[in-house]
Amino acid sequence: MNDLDLEKLRVPLTMPSYPEGFRSGFTCFVGRPNVGKSTLMNALVGQKVAITSTRPQTTRRTVRGIVHREDAQLIIVDTPGLHKPRTLLGERLDSLVRSTLVEVDVIGFCVPADEPIGRGDTYIARELAAQRQTPVVALVTKTDTVGKDRVAEQLLAVSELGEWSDIVPVSAESGERLDVAADVLCSYLPEGPPLYPDGDPTDEPEEMLVGELIREASLEGVRDELPHSIAVVVEEMAPREDRELIDIYASLYVERPSQKAIVIGNKGARLREVGSRARKQIEALLGTRVYLDLRVRVAKDWQRDPKKLRKLGFDQQT
Repeated sequence: MNDLDLEKLRVPLTMPSYPEGFRSGFTCFVGRPNVGKSTLMNALVGQKVAITSTRPQTTRRTVRGIVHREDAQLIIVDTPGLHKPRTLLGERLDSLVRSTLVEVDVIGFCVPADEPIGRGDTYIARELAAQRQTPVVALVTKTDTVGKDRVAEQLLAVSELGEWSDIVPVSAESGERLDVAADVLCSYLPEGPPLYPDGDPTDEPEEMLVGELIREASLEGVRDELPHSIAVVVEEMAPREDRELIDIYASLYVERPSQKAIVIGNKGARLREVGSRARKQIEALLGTRVYLDLRVRVAKDWQRDPKKLRKLGFDQQT
């Protein structure tokens, strides 16, 4: 199924009532890699629905997080960072972002407060200038990491990048102006009933979330070139007969035998650490104990191979 069929999701739920003037719709966060898009989405949703890492290009799929308010329902579509692609996977991720831009009600352009405006930001600003039918809100992220003077300088620099519908400084970590960011984004949504049941934080399948949590755990402490080469597939996930434990069997794919050795570590020590970290996150997500079995496999140059991309779940409509 096309992961981006947002129009199919605009079928309102059968609900007893909703307040007059209630708004519902979609926004997407775009920006260059590692500017805090996923962290901001998690903060707005109120719980973790997208993995985060200091490694660029952590996000590889569109992930939908749902913000429930008394006056609105905001569905946030987190997207991979726009960048100059070097692989077939990179090309597909960039295509995915551009497809998302034309399907949402408002775009959130994320620029970090702690870094100077760069070529990547300028490039994305030009791309967004072409989206004349969709309002764009510039979100200056990570404001907790710098002083007020630096925030003011960045707000001015961002204002000179383009004509934005609004500019909002925000910190996902401290929560500063998080409510303002939500208010502004919701103000651009069309009036209409909720699109998801109250309380649902995301519509992502549990298997997908579990696979992402395993990948997040595997990204910690690896060499710079390795994170891009790691993919995770949940092969099997089912409760045991006693229902007190969920068995999860998953494979971590890398591109070369040397990378496999790094992921496994000396006598399997690193893979055990990955499993331990991932299991804690998965148990928090599922609310029950799990048995996690991880295997490391080699799929040579999978980022450049269409068949292997498809096998690993990165088809044309990732």
